[in-house]
Amino acid sequence: MEKDKIASLPFGRWGEEIAAEFLEKKGYFILDRHFIFRHAEIDLVARDGSYLVFVEVKTRSSAEYGLPEEALSERKKRLLRRAAEGYLYLNQLTGVDCRFDVVTVNFLPDGTTSLNHYINAFE
Repeated sequence: MEKDKIASLPFGRWGEEIAAEFLEKKGYFILDRHFIFRHAEIDLVARDGSYLVFVEVKTRSSAEYGLPEEALSERKKRLLRRAAEGYLYLNQLTGVDCRFDVVTVNFLPDGTTSLNHYINAFE
């Protein structure tokens, strides 16, 4: 996505757009964005080879409130699992290999970004 389009998005969506582009460059195919099921949201749903991947994106502009990796609580993991089950059910997907990835996006003071990708971040 072009930088001017990203700049017009709410802060958290910036990170999601950057994460989606990052994953696409790695060969992932983005299937869905912002999937909501019973008050739980999955930021990105992607295909990586034979895997259906549910991606949580954590974005930070500073470490003031901790690292983005630290913001994934057990409660949030439960909500993501519930949303993933809903996605599978609503799309009538059975017998599909699935996993949860986390992509962290840090906006650095010099205007650059730093990304980390945690594959199969939790089960």
